Amino acid sequence: MEWLDAMRGFTMILVVAYHVAQMGFGQSEKISASLPFLVLFRMPLFFFVSGFLAYKASAVWTWDFFGSLVWKKVKIQVLPAFIFLCAYIILRGQHDFADGFMRCMASPTKGGYWFTWVLLLMFLVYYVFAAAAQKVRSNAPIGLLWVFAFALYASINMPREFGKYWKAPFYMYSSVYELMKFFQFFLFGNLVHRYWDKVQKLFDTNWFCPFVITVAFFSCADFFRWHTCTGELTNIPKTFAMYSLMLLVVMFFRHYQEAFTKQTFVGQRLQYIGVRTLDIYLLHFILLPKLPMVGEFLDANHPNFVLDIVAAVPVALIVIMFCCLVSNVLRISPILREYLFGRK
Repeated sequence: MEWLDAMRGFTMILVVAYHVAQMGFGQSEKISASLPFLVLFRMPLFFFVSGFLAYKASAVWTWDFFGSLVWKKVKIQVLPAFIFLCAYIILRGQHDFADGFMRCMASPTKGGYWFTWVLLLMFLVYYVFAAAAQKVRSNAPIGLLWVFAFALYASINMPREFGKYWKAPFYMYSSVYELMKFFQFFLFGNLVHRYWDKVQKLFDTNWFCPFVITVAFFSCADFFRWHTCTGELTNIPKTFAMYSLMLLVVMFFRHYQEAFTKQTFVGQRLQYIGVRTLDIYLLHFILLPKLPMVGEFLDANHPNFVLDIVAAVPVALIVIMFCCLVSNVLRISPILREYLFGRK
């Protein structure tokens, strides 16, 4: 599915653009017109794609197969992130190395390098339930796990009931807190792939796209403007917005998939970014420019969604270009190619 790699590239651009605006421009998420909107679906979309690709219909779950998968994921998703986190603290950190490292470890986001670690945790849990699904010849175990993950996600938005419990040091140091926020989207993508033929038929109906657009519009309107759902209920329109916006992006790339093949200018470049997402993710924190004057200008002229995007995306593309350049230099060495980016 070439369009899927292109969509992954598009999502990576959103991730870098978000960090350019937040960390490079120093924009305030409370003032920015684009940051709160982008955050609704950029990471859910990334985990959706990861879950979608995790399903392998031909996989035969044996202990040897399970062990080889786990080792492969550990080697790709733990060591590279650890190395680049240390490099980031040395090159861009605000504190001495030991203090900066401990601050990152105490945070569930690990200085930005949480994604691969949390994705590994997701894979470890998913593999067990995928093996169970194959054994019982049913997708029910994955569906039940998705319901459980959704319930955990809902609980972290209930601070009075679960706030102190989920904010305990274990959940921060282990990044389980981030796992609970996003695991549902990984599983949703996996279920979509398992029922892909039926999902595509649903996408192609006359009513589904208008329905999703309507849900996205009113959910965003309530979350950003109306605030009819307050307190813990605020999470209801937010969740509807996350799912509907994510589905719209998936439907868009699938519907216009001919525009995202390797034979097209846009498709070729988006796919290249899509297959280098790990490299870009690991490198872009180190290469982000510091341009606070841009953020000051945008904050002083808010709200302007188009201006925010026009400012952040070109800088993000430049950062991505340099990430790919540095990645290609590092990949000259077979050892670095394997242990930094998991490619032999």
